[in-house]
Amino acid sequence: MALTKLPKDGLATDSVSTSQIEDGTIQNTEFADSTLTSAKLANSTIANAKLSNSSFTINGTSVNLGASITAEAVVDWQSVITSNTTMVKNRGYFVNTTSGAITMTLPSSASIGDTISIKDYAGTFATNNSTIARNSHKIQGETTNSTLSTNRAQVTLVYVDATKGWLFTEEHNVGDLEGPSYTSATGGTVTNSGDYRIHTFNSSSNFVVSSVGNPGGSGDVVDYVVVAGGGSGGGCYGTGNTGGGGGAGGYRESHSNPVSGPYTASPLATPTGITLSTQTYPITVGAGGAAGTGPGFQGQQGANSIFSTITSSGGGGGGGGYLNCGTVGPGKPGGSGGAAGASNQGTWPGGSGNTPPVSPPQGNNGGTQSGSSDQRSSGGGGGAGGAGSNAPNGTTGGAGGNGIGTAINPAVGTPGPSGSLKYFSGGGGGSTRNQPGGNTAGAGGYGGGANGVLSPLSGGAATGLNATANTGGGGGANGHGPQPPRPNCIGGLGASGVVIIRYKYQN
Repeated sequence: MALTKLPKDGLATDSVSTSQIEDGTIQNTEFADSTLTSAKLANSTIANAKLSNSSFTINGTSVNLGASITAEAVVDWQSVITSNTTMVKNRGYFVNTTSGAITMTLPSSASIGDTISIKDYAGTFATNNSTIARNSHKIQGETTNSTLSTNRAQVTLVYVDATKGWLFTEEHNVGDLEGPSYTSATGGTVTNSGDYRIHTFNSSSNFVVSSVGNPGGSGDVVDYVVVAGGGSGGGCYGTGNTGGGGGAGGYRESHSNPVSGPYTASPLATPTGITLSTQTYPITVGAGGAAGTGPGFQGQQGANSIFSTITSSGGGGGGGGYLNCGTVGPGKPGGSGGAAGASNQGTWPGGSGNTPPVSPPQGNNGGTQSGSSDQRSSGGGGGAGGAGSNAPNGTTGGAGGNGIGTAINPAVGTPGPSGSLKYFSGGGGGSTRNQPGGNTAGAGGYGGGANGVLSPLSGGAATGLNATANTGGGGGANGHGPQPPRPNCIGGLGASGVVIIRYKYQN
């Protein structure tokens, strides 16, 4: 029933209790503004049930009016971590990798909104990485762990769902934290060794890069060996004259471990590889030096080999042997220098190696001649691992300088003195005037250098020995016998070069 309005002084204080008032009979409109003050209401006289909104929500938890709750920070930072740790949601971790790498493992279970932060405590993540182990969840949608490898890195991860897993919502001073990716390319003869791919170019072609890796995979740097063509050995004309050994092709190598993985590199390897981009890289493989022509039959220089910014210079040709040697007697310069030829017209120098100069040096000098008018010998061509030997006397040719050994691709190159390394860029052996009693030609250097030869004692001429293909070795020298007839004496051909590229293609 309707409530008959009474004047305010018509009811005595406390004469009407709440039990005597029917629910809903007193409306807001029954009260003038500000007439029902807080002082008019005794404590707890209005129950929560009488209110349209009787609770509120914090971080997903419903709290009744009048109740209390402790509100936690989204990330609760922990004391410094110095060992492998399984993390707990909504916590932050200062990780100290001063003493070694540390793995921080994500929780085994996760719900949307779970948050974790990691901070490099000592600025040592670049030296000793911190790995975020996914613990069966995805990270950024990938089924691979993430690695923090830059100093002062800090990241925050928030779990979203099974499709993407943990996502990075904040990244400070970090590299690429996507899943690992790897370089993909074509060209040359492709072989695999463990997790590494090797492209070997025995002739000029293209290295076509379709994608480059990120730091979590292969990175964008590749290692290389670039070997130029070797110079040809010197020949001769005239009784008792001798050509010099051909110089080896220039040798250049990189070994940017750990980017391209563990293998035994040569002492000439630089730690700086080639940084790739998605493009086509023309590969030039230098040809070996051609046979010398008269007069004097001085050896010819090998051709350069090129990959990207790396150029290795062709080996210098061996000097020619001629009655009037003049300009044909000296060895030619190149990656490694050709050796001097020998005649009765004076003493000639060997060619200079590492021409033009690079660091580390790509080769060495050729050897010099020795002997008198009756006993004449030529030096050995320079090699990547050492200079060509000077002719020790008038009856023995100088040895070619040894090449250099590497294991970047054990399937190519020539065996060395011991071990599993394969050698490249050996110098060609020198020669001598062949006399009764057994004079001796010089040996070629390890790495494809050809031995020198002696023509018969009387009549005819031997053929100079060619260097081993795709090693950059120098051609062998040739020397005349003492008796007529005196046909032209041709030195051996230089070897073609090779280009080898190596990078990581899987994990």
